[in-house]
Amino acid sequence: MDSTERSRIDTTVPHPARRYSYWLGGKDHFAADRESGDAIAARFPAVVALARANRAFLGRSVRFLAESGVRQFLDLGTGLPAPDNTHEVAQRVAPEARVVYVDNDPIVMVHARALLQGDPRGKTAYLEADVRDPDAILTHPSLLETLDLTQPVGVLLVTTLHFVHDDEQVAAIVRRLLDAVPSGSYLVITHGTMDFSTAEGVAAYEKMFAAGGTDVRARPKSTVEQYFAGLEIVAPGIVPVGDWRPDATTDSPVSADLQIYGVVGRKP
Repeated sequence: MDSTERSRIDTTVPHPARRYSYWLGGKDHFAADRESGDAIAARFPAVVALARANRAFLGRSVRFLAESGVRQFLDLGTGLPAPDNTHEVAQRVAPEARVVYVDNDPIVMVHARALLQGDPRGKTAYLEADVRDPDAILTHPSLLETLDLTQPVGVLLVTTLHFVHDDEQVAAIVRRLLDAVPSGSYLVITHGTMDFSTAEGVAAYEKMFAAGGTDVRARPKSTVEQYFAGLEIVAPGIVPVGDWRPDATTDSPVSADLQIYGVVGRKP
């Protein structure tokens, strides 16, 4: 890591990618990330198991897309490298698969080399960009050199949208991304929800969110479903991540508080 890269990484402010790495058992996080992660886990004890179930969902959904013929993936909010990155899962099915990773944390750029070691028959690229500016992502030269937007793309927004707090902005992001990809493309979303919580749990969450104790804007199933308007939702629909096409190794955490929805839709 050179001095320029180091100067752009604010280690005093928790970042979702580094906190997620902490929950997954990774090493690339700082005290602020650990403190934030521990505070959230103290209130929502299932969050670490949910983070790991979410990661496993990513692998199953990418495998499903690759087995369905998708050869291009746009992974937005990818986070730090962990076992079974998108390109690894996709290229096990189709070595020629191409993947563009997008994240807004400079430390992920520092580790991009680890992310970019894919099968030479395919291609991977990394963009340091923010999902709040989809036009900048979709017109970026590295994306256009890696993906052919006239061919189907798997658009992955895995635990990404709930960090954007404005409902209208989230809907606009999804629409813009879907407008940019052709028929046969897929949208994959996971999103935090309080649908399974008690009234007391929801009240505690809202208080924590208002105080800045969590940066996750939980949303109900009805809102998540709106992002898939006009798409063909793949069975089993909008379900907790552990319940989406589980395999023999799938763990489905049960929580009376926070839960994460997983859903896959196809653009007709």
